[in-house]
Amino acid sequence: MKVVVTRAELAAARAAMAGRVAVVMTMGALHEGHAALVRAAREAADSVLVTIFVNPLQFAPGEDLDRYPRTLEADLALCEQEGADVVFAPTPDVVYPEGPPSVRVSAGRLGDVFEGATRPGHLDGVLTVVLKLLHLTRPDVALFGQKDAQQLAAIRRMVRDLDLAVDVLAVPTVREPDGLALSSRNRYLSTRERASALVLHLALGTRDVRIGRAVLDAEPGVETDYLERVDSDSFTIDPDGDLLVVAARVGTTRLIDNLLLPPEGRAT
Repeated sequence: MKVVVTRAELAAARAAMAGRVAVVMTMGALHEGHAALVRAAREAADSVLVTIFVNPLQFAPGEDLDRYPRTLEADLALCEQEGADVVFAPTPDVVYPEGPPSVRVSAGRLGDVFEGATRPGHLDGVLTVVLKLLHLTRPDVALFGQKDAQQLAAIRRMVRDLDLAVDVLAVPTVREPDGLALSSRNRYLSTRERASALVLHLALGTRDVRIGRAVLDAEPGVETDYLERVDSDSFTIDPDGDLLVVAARVGTTRLIDNLLLPPEGRAT
């Protein structure tokens, strides 16, 4: 596995990659969910490139940019174990050589609802770095986790709207045995908060917005942001939508989760 940190090193490594190339974009602090993405990339392509970059554009003032976990040595070990061919681990001055970019990608309406409403500018920052990394890595296919469903929808919309020549594949959410969705931010949770966080999965499991909200409200130490049924492409609220989304603060940690609903699981 080759580890590169500059644009020139990346360009040379990318030129040497054979066949269909897949990229997995991460912010590090990798866990089994990321490992599943790399494994899926190995199945989808001949060569796999992983990016590890904590993107400052997607953090609002007061969020956890400074304390976001950075575990590069362990991350590289996981990437090598799962068969990545190249890891691009740049610093912000490599990705943004002239400082914060003046021109950015707008998420449009998707950037104003749910995660966009709670974290203004977040999805704009995500799309801007994803577009830059797509240009730098030039993949045939890019894989993203279903857990970040609104991010996935925004990326797919950007790819369609801007005619980007890349296939976007979603990889199912990876969960702990008790149902908690894997997240790099789970490490912020205390033992008690970790137990309380299970309520997000329980609320989704009701497959009902009203009942799910009641489940969330009954859990001490959990503050609900939203629980709604939406269309997974537009993120408009839809009583017959194919996706149930939830966000809540557990202690001081904000967590998100979602559940794709098969046709028989939707409202009629």
